[in-house]
Amino acid sequence: MTSLNLVTWLQERTALSLLSDDVLGAIAPSLEERIVPPDTTVTQEETPADGLYILAEGRAESNRPPSNPESERNVSLLPGSVLNLQALLLDRPTQQTAIAQNECKFWFVPTATFQELVEQHPEISQLFAQQLAEEVAQLTSKLTYEQERQAILRPYLVPKARRGIIGKSRYAVRLRKQVEEASKDRQSVLIFGEPGLEKDNIAALIHYSSSSRRKAVIQVDCSTLQASGADLFGRVGGKPGLIEALAEGTLILNNIQELPKTLFADVLNVLKTGTYALVSRTQEEPPQIQSSNARIIIIAEKAFPKINTLVGHRFKIPPLRVRKTDIGDYVKYYISLICRAKGIAKSSVTPEAIRRLQSYDFPNNLRELENLVQRAISQLKGCNEITEEIIWPSQSKKKQFRLNLLNAYPQLRKFLRSPWWPDRVNYGFTLTAFALIVAILFLGPQTRDRNFALNLFWAWWWPLILLVFPFLGRAWCAVCPFMIYGEVTQKLSQTLFGRQLKRWPREAAEKWGGWFLFGLFALILLWEELWDLENTAYLSACLLLLITAGAMIFSAIFERRFWCRYLCPIGGMNGMFAKLSMTELRAQQGICSAECTTYQCYKGGPQKGEGMETDGCPLYSHPAQLEDNRDCVLCMTCLKACPHRSVEFNLRPPGIELWTTHTPRSYEVALLFLLLNGVFLHCLPSLQSKLNLPIDLNNFWQHCAFSIVVLSLPALFPILAHGILKLQYRLTQGLRPRAFVELAYGYLPLVLAGNLAYYLPLGLQEGGRILPVGLATFGLNGEGLPILVAHPAVVAFLQGSVLIFGVLLSVIVAQKIARQPLRGMLPQHLAILGLGISFWAIL
Repeated sequence: MTSLNLVTWLQERTALSLLSDDVLGAIAPSLEERIVPPDTTVTQEETPADGLYILAEGRAESNRPPSNPESERNVSLLPGSVLNLQALLLDRPTQQTAIAQNECKFWFVPTATFQELVEQHPEISQLFAQQLAEEVAQLTSKLTYEQERQAILRPYLVPKARRGIIGKSRYAVRLRKQVEEASKDRQSVLIFGEPGLEKDNIAALIHYSSSSRRKAVIQVDCSTLQASGADLFGRVGGKPGLIEALAEGTLILNNIQELPKTLFADVLNVLKTGTYALVSRTQEEPPQIQSSNARIIIIAEKAFPKINTLVGHRFKIPPLRVRKTDIGDYVKYYISLICRAKGIAKSSVTPEAIRRLQSYDFPNNLRELENLVQRAISQLKGCNEITEEIIWPSQSKKKQFRLNLLNAYPQLRKFLRSPWWPDRVNYGFTLTAFALIVAILFLGPQTRDRNFALNLFWAWWWPLILLVFPFLGRAWCAVCPFMIYGEVTQKLSQTLFGRQLKRWPREAAEKWGGWFLFGLFALILLWEELWDLENTAYLSACLLLLITAGAMIFSAIFERRFWCRYLCPIGGMNGMFAKLSMTELRAQQGICSAECTTYQCYKGGPQKGEGMETDGCPLYSHPAQLEDNRDCVLCMTCLKACPHRSVEFNLRPPGIELWTTHTPRSYEVALLFLLLNGVFLHCLPSLQSKLNLPIDLNNFWQHCAFSIVVLSLPALFPILAHGILKLQYRLTQGLRPRAFVELAYGYLPLVLAGNLAYYLPLGLQEGGRILPVGLATFGLNGEGLPILVAHPAVVAFLQGSVLIFGVLLSVIVAQKIARQPLRGMLPQHLAILGLGISFWAIL
C-alpha cells in the first residue's frame, strides 16, 4: 500500500483522522507491517507500551473497552482499531490486553519512532491532550461497539424481501391489505401457516414496507437458540444479545414451535412488557432488567393461544391448495426468475400444464411448486414450452399392493434391457413377417379356410390381443408392425432428405385426436361388416396397409410416435383396455426428483452410468408422471435409459387406476361404447333372427342402414341408466352422482368380455386348423395334418364364463369408481346385467 493510500485509509478508518494531512503523511512512512498469528497477545495490560498498533486486517479481542477501564466485558476489535495511543501520549502503561482471534495484520510504529514524530509535530501532542484523548477513546469505543453490534447481527440479517404478494385471488388481495396495515405501526405480529408458504418473506415485507425500513431486520431460527437464552438476551458482563444489538430494528423469530421450552416464558414476557432479563452467570446474581426497543414478528406453523392475545396483528397464511387461481401467476413468476438466473430465454407454459398443477394439492406449498418449475425448465430440450408431460407433481395416491417384477425376477430386467426387446424382435422378425403376410393376403386365396394369413389375423391375433390386455396392457404396441414401418420411414426421411421433424401440435391433438381415431374405428367396423373383411383377404390387407400408411405419413411429418399416441385406432383401443391390466410401468418419483438431472428416459441422451443411450420415450411420457396405462407401450426405453433404477414394472390389482389416479376423457368413453356396439354389429344375423326383423342383409343399403343403427343404439341403455341414476339421487339424497364420463368406465370389463366372447369361437375352432390352412394357401393338400378344435359346448361354456366374469368385474369397478352404496348404483348395475344377458343371447 502506498503512502498516499495509507493516509487515505488512516483518515477513513481510524481515530487518527483528527490529524492534518501533513502529519498523517509523516506517520504513514513510519508504519511497519506486522503479521500476528491467532491466539497471540498483542498488548498486555499494565505493561509499558512497545509501540502504536493499528489493526489493518483480521479480528482481535480486547478484555475491556478503552473508554471504560472498569468494565469486564470483552469487545471485538475490528479493522481500524488503534491500540496504545493513550498510553504513548500520556506516558502510561497499556490499559488493555488485546489478543488476536485469527491471523491479523497490524500497522506498527515503535515507541521511539512515535516519540520522534510527536517532537517533530507538536500538533500530535496538542490535539491529543488528555481530554481529547479521552474523547477519542470514547469515539473509538462507540465505533468498536457499533462494529461489534454489526458483527453480532450480520449472520441473521435479512437484506431484502425476496418478492411481493403474487396473485390476484381474494386471498392474495387480503394478504396485501394485512401487510399494509401491519406496516403502519410497530406492534408485534404473529404469522402462522403450513410449511413452505414463505412466511418469512411476509415478515420481511412488513418491515420493508414500514417507516423503520432503514433499521436492521434479522431472522432467527428458534431451534438454534441456546436453552439459556444468552444469544438472544445477552449475559451479565458479556457480549450483548441480539435484542440489545438490534436496538430499534425488527426481530423475526422463525419456527417459534421449536423454541426451547425454557425460553418460552421469557419471550412471552418481552411481548407483554417489552422488557427482558440478562442471563446471569450465577444464580446468586440479581437479574438485570433491560428494555426492548425491537419490533418482534413471530412465525409459526399454527396459532399459539398464549401469543394470540399479546400481538397486535395476526396473519393466517392460506395454503396453496385454496389459492389455485394464483398458481398460474406463481408459475410464470418462477419461470421468469429461473430463466433469468440461468441466462436462457424465458419459457412459456401451456394451459394444460397449469390445469394439471391446479389438480394437485401441494402439501409443501410454494416451496414444492418452485422446485417443480425448476425441474421442468431443466427438463426442456430444444423448445421453450412447458407442457403437462414435463411438469408433474408428486403422486397423490399411495402405491398400494404393488410388486416390482424387475426386482423379483432379475432375469426379466436383463431381458427387457437387452437389444432383444423390442428392437431385434421388430427389425429381425416383425418387419419381414408383416410384409409377407400382406403379400399373402393379396396374392393367396381369398377365404379364411384357405389363407393362413387371414386365419392368423382374425382367428389368432384378435383373440390373443384381447387376452393380452388384462395381463400386459399395450405390450402389443411395442412390437406393432404399423409403427415399425413408421420408424423406418422416419429414419429414411431424415437420412435421405435431412428433414427437421415437426414438434407435436399437442393442444390440437389432445382435443381432436381421440375423436379422429373414434371416427376411423367406426368406419373400419362398418367396412368390416358391409364388405365381409373377415373372409376377404385382399380387403383385410388393405385395412392393414391403411393403418400402416397413417403411421408412415405422420412419422415422416412429426417426431417420435405421434400416430401411436393420438391417432391410431388400434392404439386407442389398446390404451383403453390397458387400463384393466394387472401390470404397470411406473417410476419412483422420489428418486426421479432427487437424483435425476438429465431426464434421459423422457428426452433421450448418451449413456450415463447404468443408463443406456436412447432417443427417449416414443410417446413423450415420463414414467414418473404416468397415471394410467394409456400412454405407455412397454417399449422399455425408460428402463434402459434410467441410470438410477427408478423404473418399476409392477404387478398390481387389475384396473386399480380407474378408481385412484384416472382422468376420464369423453372421446375414450365414446370409443368404449363404440366397441360395445361393435359386439352387436358382429352378430347382425343372430340379432335379426332373434328380433324377427324384416331386413334383407343381402341388400347393401338395408344392411348399411341396419349396421349404422346397431352401431348407435345399444349405447343408449347406459345413458338411460345414468339418467335414472341422477333422478334417483335427486329424489333420495338431493345430491348429484359422479359424472357419466367417469361412471362409464365401469362398463369397460364388460366390453372387453363381450369382444373376447365373440372372437373365442374363431380362435378355438378355426385357429386350430392353421396347419392344413397353411398348406392350402400354397395349393397343397393338408387333410392329414393335425387340427385342434374345441367342442361347441366347451366354446359356449367359455363364452358364458367370460361374460359372467365381465359382468361381475364391471359391477365391482363401477362401485369402486362411484364410492357409493350398492343400492345407489343399482340402475347402472342393472344396465350392465342387461347388456351381459344380451351378449349371451346373441353370441
